[in-house]
Amino acid sequence: MPVPEHLREKLRSVPHRPGIYLMKDRLGTVIYVGKARDLRKRISQYFHPSRQMAWDPKFSALVDSIHDFDVHVVRSEAEALLLEGKLIKEFRPRYNVSFRDDKRFLMVKVNLNDPIPRFTFTRIRNEDGSRYFGPFPSSSALRRVMDLARRQFHLRGCRALTPTEADYRHCLYAHLKHCTAPCIGNVTREQYLQQVLAACEFLEGQCRDTEAQLEAAMREAAARQEYERAARLRDLLFALRETTRKQERFERLPYTLPVAIQPERDLAALAEVLGLPAPPERIDGFDISNISSSLKVASVVRFRNGRPDRAHYRRLQIKTVEGQDDFACMAEAVRRRYRRLLRELQPEAGATTVEAPSAEAAAREGTVDPRAERHEGVEPVPAELQQLVRETEQAVREGRPARRPAPAGLPDLILIDGGKGQLNAAKAELDQLGLGHIPIIGLAKEFEEIYRPGQSEPLRLDLDHPALKLLQRIRDESHRVANAYNAQLRLRKISESVLDEFPGIGEVRKAALLKHFGSVQRLRRATAEEIAQVPGFGPRLAAELRRFLDARFPSEPSTAAPQEAGCPSPGPG
Repeated sequence: MPVPEHLREKLRSVPHRPGIYLMKDRLGTVIYVGKARDLRKRISQYFHPSRQMAWDPKFSALVDSIHDFDVHVVRSEAEALLLEGKLIKEFRPRYNVSFRDDKRFLMVKVNLNDPIPRFTFTRIRNEDGSRYFGPFPSSSALRRVMDLARRQFHLRGCRALTPTEADYRHCLYAHLKHCTAPCIGNVTREQYLQQVLAACEFLEGQCRDTEAQLEAAMREAAARQEYERAARLRDLLFALRETTRKQERFERLPYTLPVAIQPERDLAALAEVLGLPAPPERIDGFDISNISSSLKVASVVRFRNGRPDRAHYRRLQIKTVEGQDDFACMAEAVRRRYRRLLRELQPEAGATTVEAPSAEAAAREGTVDPRAERHEGVEPVPAELQQLVRETEQAVREGRPARRPAPAGLPDLILIDGGKGQLNAAKAELDQLGLGHIPIIGLAKEFEEIYRPGQSEPLRLDLDHPALKLLQRIRDESHRVANAYNAQLRLRKISESVLDEFPGIGEVRKAALLKHFGSVQRLRRATAEEIAQVPGFGPRLAAELRRFLDARFPSEPSTAAPQEAGCPSPGPG
């Protein structure tokens, strides 16, 4: 297919430099992130007609979806690799496969508050007072450089938080003269700390003397025809240069949601294709995010007049669903969202639910919702609730004090991310809440089909149809919010596993600690005597754990001092 002229013009301005490129579709959504040694050559390969016959279906679909692209120039291929992984995790493009999981590049950390500091590898940067170096694009090169640093600066490589004389007796690092053995007082803590600080400067790039020594040793070994040793020194020199090369730190790129150019047109088109009496002013979008059967969350986004209304976004943790059941998760999200919304709109403070009267009683009392008259067989919302909503919204528009804080209001349309199953589950919950008159649809992602209650066949619109573009924007925004919340909970769970860094504690003892104290936050405030009361912990191990926590969280002292009379004990974290 011919290359659009605007892409051809933009391609001419792309430099022959290393960097990353972001492919975007017609909605402005990032669909692919890639890196290149030469940006101009790499991007031009996407638009060579002669290569089209060799494309697989996935790559062909990617090229057909490209409407625009952006580039970001960096200084080296290593920086391009780091930035590519960062952007893929941030945008989660549809056509990327690598870097979409939570695995990150390797870093080195050292906590100078530890009794005898040690260097360890990590992939998560926590606010624990440690110094971090990296991330590094090559983990194998980093591990070789750390072995070199341990030998050069005589650093310990044992796992114990505070090694003792018993650890020294079977430690090879000291016997091989790789470690100065601060565990037996061979050097003071201040002397050993100077070794650690010198290693920190080494990791920051101050290693020219070491590079010169390695290069001289490599040339000397080659001159003596010791080619294997020369090759090892060559690889080590390359790893050192690659690891200590200065890398640019990339700040988080802000996520910008593509907005409609003509929202009024899109809303009018949506009302027309769905047969609504008027363009929907408020549209709620629901999505579910989970990994296997853990950390199930839901998002609710609201679009008002075709644009995001972030003040009424909501995030929910699914509480009642066991296992992986997207239908039940969607039902719970809809039930909780609108049950709470109805409580907020309830005229009587003590009421917890809103029960809709029957259609016959509503007709006798004159409380039939005007919108409900256009939908046969639905249960209307009580007239008192409708009047409250109208009065409050009118007061907000006129700037007058309302009887209650301005509510979010009921939506004019509900969009479910999913097909028939999710749609039917959500519709059943609306009917039970007496909100069955609110139009609800589902948007299936695979073929962008619109499902409607009571319709066996989905509605298929052209991909350029303005109504479909609006629905896609709402669906993508709800998907983004749900995924971001899920990622936030995963990081929080990872931060709770600080006990994994304490040597000598397994899953049984870790579970016993958490069961006894309830959370890591409460454990941080416990004394050594309180820790020793946990099954599996004695006075020695409890004291070791207390010192470990003091080193990790120096700003949160334990409750070692006795509490004054009448002072409450610390609450849960």
